[in-house]
Amino acid sequence: RSPMSGSASFPLLRDAVNRLIFHALLAFVITAFLAHFLRRPALRIGLVDIPGGRKQHAGEIPVIGGIAMFCGFTFSLLGVGKLDGTNLSLVCALALMIMVGALDDMRDLAARHKFVAQIIAALFMASWAGNYVGQVGNLLGFGSLSLYNWAIPFTVVCVLGVINAINMLDGSDGLAGSVCLTALTWFAVAAGLSGQDIPLLIAVLMMSAVAGFLLFNLRLPWQAHARVFMGDAGSMMLGFALVWLAVDLTQGSGSTLPPIVAVWIIALPLADMARVMLTRILRNQSPFVADRIHLHHLLITRGYSNNRVVLTMAALSATAGGAGIGAWKLGVPEYVLFYAFIFALAAYCLALRRCSADNAPPQ
Repeated sequence: RSPMSGSASFPLLRDAVNRLIFHALLAFVITAFLAHFLRRPALRIGLVDIPGGRKQHAGEIPVIGGIAMFCGFTFSLLGVGKLDGTNLSLVCALALMIMVGALDDMRDLAARHKFVAQIIAALFMASWAGNYVGQVGNLLGFGSLSLYNWAIPFTVVCVLGVINAINMLDGSDGLAGSVCLTALTWFAVAAGLSGQDIPLLIAVLMMSAVAGFLLFNLRLPWQAHARVFMGDAGSMMLGFALVWLAVDLTQGSGSTLPPIVAVWIIALPLADMARVMLTRILRNQSPFVADRIHLHHLLITRGYSNNRVVLTMAALSATAGGAGIGAWKLGVPEYVLFYAFIFALAAYCLALRRCSADNAPPQ
């Protein structure tokens, strides 16, 4: 290659970065605008979260964060000219999550209806886009494990697990959005390090949409509480986006990110869901029963403020993702990361066992 070819690539790179920044800002602005503009229509049609029971917020809060984030992400993706091919299947699956989630936010759909919608979205991803988990890496130290005929069923299970992990996390102002923002950031870093442009674009645009939503969902000096919630529409959409990126970055011939690293990036919501469901089963309860034994509930019981809970859990999520990415770049074997994750999960469950027992409902 001639000496000029390297220097000639810098303007092209700078132009690409500038376009990415512009469309990221567009996603942020559209999301923030809609989060503000849709509040009154949401109040009129009853798309609100009403306090009571486990819901301890003040007043009726519009549940339009998911719709705003979806529009911000989709319009910016359209603007960059990438709303085609597999990206179209992603947007269609996200749209399904938004529609079903919004119906649930208004009318409390039965859990089976939401599961059916999530399975359909997973099949969009696996069958339409060809984005499925074909191998899980060298988890045991004896070579890469391929799933063969179990690939699509396993992918469906992964989609259901991550979506519902994020849904369970959405229990405090700014919490689910902040944890998802840290995970999306690490996926963007992984995409950049792997040289995968489309996953990088998706991660950055979704990050910007989440940031625009958090402007109205975090407790900030000028707002004492969240002015909008993401609702099931938002948590289902973000959960699906995370699992899409995790699979897209770890599968296929051009992928270099080990699957176990993607697990570390979303370790906190997965670990909390696993611990809570196991605790409920050990109490002879349904694993899907509502209670207050999630990590954020336990921290609030211990006297943490809402913002301290958000900061603590976002920091834990960022640390886990950073550990996974760092270990990958340092060449740590996949099976070491897998066993370390199992050990960390066990330690996490044991550390919170006493707190869960203290918050158990009276017999």
